[in-house]
Amino acid sequence: MDTQGWLLLTYKVPPEPNSRRVALWRRLKGLGAVYLQNGVCLLPKTSDHVRWLKMLENDISGMGGDCVLLETVALDRAQEEKVVARFKADRDEQYGEFIRRCADFEAEIAKEIAIKKFTYAELEEEETDLRKLQGWLEKIRKLDFYGGSLAEQAASRLKDCELVLDSYAQQVFDAHDENR
Repeated sequence: MDTQGWLLLTYKVPPEPNSRRVALWRRLKGLGAVYLQNGVCLLPKTSDHVRWLKMLENDISGMGGDCVLLETVALDRAQEEKVVARFKADRDEQYGEFIRRCADFEAEIAKEIAIKKFTYAELEEEETDLRKLQGWLEKIRKLDFYGGSLAEQAASRLKDCELVLDSYAQQVFDAHDENR
């Protein structure tokens, strides 16, 4: 994504109830916002982000809070690179967690193979876990506005998980004489 500027949201909401503040933070992080400091965050300027932030503006007012939504640009290339680096770092943190979960997924299947647990119920459970990983990576990709450095590694790790599951499925089928 080439930077055409950012949307800057500054907000202040009452400290109580805390659940509302946390929900607001989660929604902003779910959009891919980076926080410059408490109550100050940025998103790339897109029509979708404008729409979502306008809706959040109403929610913040409904909480008894106040916010200002501005369009902004970097003062110079160095500032722009600093902001883009923050976005990339956030995504790489998510990709890193995803990659660790892929390792957990593969370890779980290795454990099932080691104890020769070749059941359809286990296979179904592992397929569900793989679908969760696939959905999670898709969510991260949608928020990866500037190409995180771990994106390719995460995609590769997901492919590895798919291959591991395919191999396990074959072993389950073989154990039940499905392919004879």
